[in-house]
Amino acid sequence: MSTAYDFAGTAADGTQVPLQNYEGKVLLIVNVASKCGLTPQYEGLESLYRDDKERGLEILGFPCNQFKGQEPGSDEEIQDFCKSSYDVTFPVFAKIEVNGPDADPLYQYLRAQAPGDFGPQYGGFYEAISKIRPGSDGTDEVKWNFTKFLIGRDGKVIKRYEPPVLPADIKADLENYL
Repeated sequence: MSTAYDFAGTAADGTQVPLQNYEGKVLLIVNVASKCGLTPQYEGLESLYRDDKERGLEILGFPCNQFKGQEPGSDEEIQDFCKSSYDVTFPVFAKIEVNGPDADPLYQYLRAQAPGDFGPQYGGFYEAISKIRPGSDGTDEVKWNFTKFLIGRDGKVIKRYEPPVLPADIKADLENYL
């Protein structure tokens, strides 16, 4: 069986970054966007990172423009936005696709390992997304920006958090794995 360590990401400068570089760490992998109502989650992600990076947490951001064009910038513009708006210090990679035929292999793996629980329990957010993306219920697709995947130190997917779950709400789960 594969682990997250079997994949690589493309850094914003175009270099390949094997996720094996993070072996032995707890990873939180997040598809991010700069022009989304959930963009303020960058602040919470950065707070988690600063609080727990010394204990082995790595947050990896993967910009994606597949959700209503909410990440339209170039990789350089995305990097500038993350630094200037949220003082992001965790790695933010090059823009990728997370769904469909051109989905990044890492996201194909993550989605297969943790299909998610997106449904009516997410209230108004669920209703809004269901109108924008009808037919995505019950699929492993990433439903929107800021879907988060928690990866254990062994590289295996532990849990998927749907977009409305705030980074602060993940803190208790992180304590079990750091």
